[in-house]
Amino acid sequence: MHITDLPERSQDYLKTIYDRQEWDGQGATLSDLADALGQRRSTASEAIKRLATSGLVDHAPYGDITLTPQGHRLAVQLVRRHRLIESFLVHYLGYRLDEVHDEAEVLEHAVSDTFVERIDAALGHPPRDPHGDPIPGADGEVADPGTVALSRVAPGEEATVERVRDRDPALLRYLSEHGVLPGARVAVLAPPYPGMALLRVGEREVSVSANALDSILALR
Repeated sequence: MHITDLPERSQDYLKTIYDRQEWDGQGATLSDLADALGQRRSTASEAIKRLATSGLVDHAPYGDITLTPQGHRLAVQLVRRHRLIESFLVHYLGYRLDEVHDEAEVLEHAVSDTFVERIDAALGHPPRDPHGDPIPGADGEVADPGTVALSRVAPGEEATVERVRDRDPALLRYLSEHGVLPGARVAVLAPPYPGMALLRVGEREVSVSANALDSILALR
């Protein structure tokens, strides 16, 4: 089975579960999926039942929803498409980081495998997309850079930003404007007050919500 053999909405469910497992290290709930995809919880429940019947997800009663090995393989195919398209839009068409996600969400369902491989070759087979997310190889392998959320870096420590989550355009725009991007060396400073975090990027101090640090992955 290939990812394009599934309806587009089913593809989106698999990729959303993959995203949750990749970033949070756990499965998704029905509420997570309904919120992320703008659907009712009952609609999400029916979709997950169909995917479970097809052997693509596991869903224990009242438990998290996770991908089966087959579901993971298909999700990785879509993730590869998505991240290569994002890279193409940024490098060739001048899209900003906060613009590319929604555009790629549409295009990932429309292009052929040949188009995806041509993009990969034209970009020189990039290992990461502009947000720093690893781009799966054509063989389905995904690199694990061993990053940690910036929220786990103690005040007074420094780290190099590797990835910035692409789900919040407003946060992405703010971080981009202040230089908190993949490759940037940042120092975590003592928080000015509860609920806030303070970073030093070069000579600049950048304040963000404490929760935003979970959307930034770094290497110490």
